[in-house]
Amino acid sequence: MYTRRCSNVSRRQFIGTSAALLLAPRLKAADAGATSAEPIIDIHQHTHYHGRTDDELVAHQKTMGATLTVLLPAGSPVNRPSTHEGKSNGLQAECYGNESVVNLAKAHPKEFLFFTNEVPDLPEARTEMEKYFKLGARGIGEQKFGVDCDSVYLERVAELAQDYGVPVLLHFQHEMYNLHIERFHKILRKFPKVNFIGHAQTWWANIDKNHADQTVLYPKGKVTPGGITDRLLSDYPNMFGDCSAGSGLNGLTRDEDFTPGFLDRHRNKLVFGSDCEDAMGSGPKCQGAQIIAAIRRFAAGKGIERKILYENAKKLLKL
Repeated sequence: MYTRRCSNVSRRQFIGTSAALLLAPRLKAADAGATSAEPIIDIHQHTHYHGRTDDELVAHQKTMGATLTVLLPAGSPVNRPSTHEGKSNGLQAECYGNESVVNLAKAHPKEFLFFTNEVPDLPEARTEMEKYFKLGARGIGEQKFGVDCDSVYLERVAELAQDYGVPVLLHFQHEMYNLHIERFHKILRKFPKVNFIGHAQTWWANIDKNHADQTVLYPKGKVTPGGITDRLLSDYPNMFGDCSAGSGLNGLTRDEDFTPGFLDRHRNKLVFGSDCEDAMGSGPKCQGAQIIAAIRRFAAGKGIERKILYENAKKLLKL
């Protein structure tokens, strides 16, 4: 009887259970932060971001207040159209790849976990990423490559995410990465069991219904509800939003009358990320610290703030 039960356990169940056991101390440590400071999950950081050292990153996250951080690796450095002939290698920011994030997470198991990533149109992409799921990867990303967002390559990424029950984090940038955001609803419909996390310039520019010129990546001024991003978050249970980077900060602060309602409306769909390259962790040079401050400022109640800074990511990552 015992042997039969064991043989019926799928590889995915075994990997998922093993990963959960490995991550339990990290989540406990993050929750423990509430005794002195409220826990924060940062869903978006990179190793060697424009040359920043691992020690600087560890110190940055601690200063900023992140109690648990997701490390997002780059894909393999290759010269092909999807990497703009190498221009986008290292996520166009000198970021390191899968081995780097695994090593840092192993060195600081209470503070870091990691995703896996690969250039999606490489024939070996699935095999490469599966290797890191077996080591405990909790998602795929940052997918930041020059392919259509509804291409067969993204479908393959989504199929892999579906097989392992993990989210996919995507960088949307007009004419550069995950092109044609207006078509992304096709992927959301085709893969309803996969959670997708939107991020970057074109994602945040399109909170505005009146954002007509997609070449404008950091629009200013008033926001009219009902943009592509606003609708994706409202209409699809498997669409989430990452508040990180200058694009997220701009989106949160450009219209102070709009933001409280946006945070309220999507209180269960937004997660905090920093995606900043500085070594400070505080002050005006740290975008992550500014994003945390903006969320606390505009959230219409403590419950919404805690969801965005911690609870939504905890649920999304199945911690």
